[in-house]
Amino acid sequence: MKYDFTLCDRKDIKDFIEKNHYSKSINGVKSSYCFCIKFADRIVGACIFGQMSTTSWKKFGEKEDDVLELRRLVTLDECKRNTESWFIAKCIKYLKKNTNVKVLVSYADPMHGHVGYVYQASNWNYLGETPKDKGYIDQETGKVYHSRALRTKYKGEYKPFVVKLRNKLEQGLLQTIILEGKHCYTFNLYSKNVNIIKYPKLQNNK
Repeated sequence: MKYDFTLCDRKDIKDFIEKNHYSKSINGVKSSYCFCIKFADRIVGACIFGQMSTTSWKKFGEKEDDVLELRRLVTLDECKRNTESWFIAKCIKYLKKNTNVKVLVSYADPMHGHVGYVYQASNWNYLGETPKDKGYIDQETGKVYHSRALRTKYKGEYKPFVVKLRNKLEQGLLQTIILEGKHCYTFNLYSKNVNIIKYPKLQNNK
């Protein structure tokens, strides 16, 4: 099974990601570079790299353009083993050749059973868990939103989906929850990646 890797537009993979990624949404996700992989001219994997949603880039680089976050990554279950790590490697090769980005950042969400095995297999640096935070569950759809999703603006105005969420909050349709910390990983494009902190494992994996 041979995959075709290509740079693509956000619109080309929006439906695929929203159908197959656990988040079911790319609303509020900044996208600087989008990639997909195809088999027999059919999309079987997609990812989005974009600037971080907050000023947290300052933890990882001297300027914002130094840092990109892997915002979404998904491949179909039918893909062969290690497809995701191969996909990430192709993205890194492209970004290193065609951009001035120095550091990649990604988060694995334990609330969805993820600890970042794909990053461990790709020799990313593990930085530990982020602090717990506040979030919301949409009681109509079951979707979970970080609190900052209700603060996202474009040119000083709330985006339409944010207005919708804020209205739901006022109507009592969003349930406040505590979000567990996420596992944080980084990858240096121009220096050796040496992991110091022990990689996390799922509780049933020793």
